[in-house]
Amino acid sequence: MPGVRKLGRTSDHRKAMLRAMVTFLMENGKIETTVTRAKEVRSMAEKMITIAKSDDLHSKRQVYSYITKETVAKKVIDEIAPKYKGVNGGYTRIIKTGPRRGDAAEMAIIELV
Repeated sequence: MPGVRKLGRTSDHRKAMLRAMVTFLMENGKIETTVTRAKEVRSMAEKMITIAKSDDLHSKRQVYSYITKETVAKKVIDEIAPKYKGVNGGYTRIIKTGPRRGDAAEMAIIELV
């Protein structure tokens, strides 16, 4: 796993949360979350796009094993990854939106560029 942020979760819970957030990001194009979660999601989302760019069986199986919805994994392989063929990273953007009302956690929007 990239990064060293534990996010106040056990390792199983953290991995499941990141898989779900990456899946939702790929499905919708952008999500709103805290800044620290966005930074972790960015690293995994960029890894998934980089893996999907090499269009072979092994990379497809890796993407299908990480992304939780089959239709979203197919979308990553068929639509999202080919858009970034000539780009070496930097597929996502994090925009800080200010503190959350309840607990003043710093919020951000992460989106695909």
